Amino acid sequence: MEFLLFLSEAMVPLMIFYIVGFGLLSGRPVLDDFIDGAKDGMKTVAGIFPTLVGLMVSVGIIRASGFLDFLGEILAMPAALLHLPPQLVPVILVRLVSNSAATGLVLDIFKEYGTDSQLGLMASIMMSSTETVLYCMSLYFGSVKITKTRYTLPGALLATAAGVAASIALAGAMGR
Repeated sequence: MEFLLFLSEAMVPLMIFYIVGFGLLSGRPVLDDFIDGAKDGMKTVAGIFPTLVGLMVSVGIIRASGFLDFLGEILAMPAALLHLPPQLVPVILVRLVSNSAATGLVLDIFKEYGTDSQLGLMASIMMSSTETVLYCMSLYFGSVKITKTRYTLPGALLATAAGVAASIALAGAMGR
């Protein structure tokens, strides 16, 4: 364990020495390469920034308007058939778009029901076994201008459903 701690502390200085050494030995202009990479990174950020702002604003509007709670109430009955607590329905829906908004909803669940409750366990497992599908698709496909996503959305939604099912099953098994 001590070796891993040492390795984690030494990794950044080792990377710096490696980059500087590589530049000296190969005669590469490391600073110029760094600046070119930073310029390319800024162009990428400028390209995806509108998508990020649009996603964050839309999630904020949906949450603040009460539509998310309304949708959770409508889906409570079908969720009950799947043994899914109605408190998790908004988390599942928001998780598809925004990790930070879903984290806020999970923190609300923790405050009300506790972190060690079955609902808290389900929310924790679900957050770690699902992905922000729509966010990733819009961000990554949008940044490289891919319009035909083929099977990406159905596959990602199926993986999300599997993550939700696993969270229900695992938290149910832990609660017994």
